[in-house]
Amino acid sequence: FRNSKRFFLYYSMESSVKKKIEYFCAYQERCHLDVINKLNKLGVFGVQIDEYICYLIDENFLSETRYSEAYVRGKFNNNNWGRVKIISELKSRNISEWNINNALLQIDDSEYEKKLNKICEKQTQQISGTSSEVRNKIIRRLAQKGWETELIIKSLNRLIK
Repeated sequence: FRNSKRFFLYYSMESSVKKKIEYFCAYQERCHLDVINKLNKLGVFGVQIDEYICYLIDENFLSETRYSEAYVRGKFNNNNWGRVKIISELKSRNISEWNINNALLQIDDSEYEKKLNKICEKQTQQISGTSSEVRNKIIRRLAQKGWETELIIKSLNRLIK
């Protein structure tokens, strides 16, 4: 009972909503925007949303830092996204600049280059056409996945002569 006002706020929250939102956050890392949308679906609006968010943060169910780190790892390792797309998606979820920059440290520069080279190699084997057609298709595809154009070109220069 560190703060009796806070205890009262938490106590006054509807227990069924509290359980649902706790489970929602425990199942996988969530950002504040995900939680707000879920609370809206559960019929929670306005000041009550802030109360739930504070509760979830205090009880360690919700952490923007943990979310952004998990997001970066997942999108890089599983979806083969580049930094540009990852940054863009995190910004669209209102993640702070500090958390974005901190989370990007999850990607080692040498691993980033290795993954890009591997993807380029695979793409050159799958796409047919003249070398310039292949090159342009790969650049377009990988730029769409958030890889930096200059890095793609550098990688392709090693593969396609």
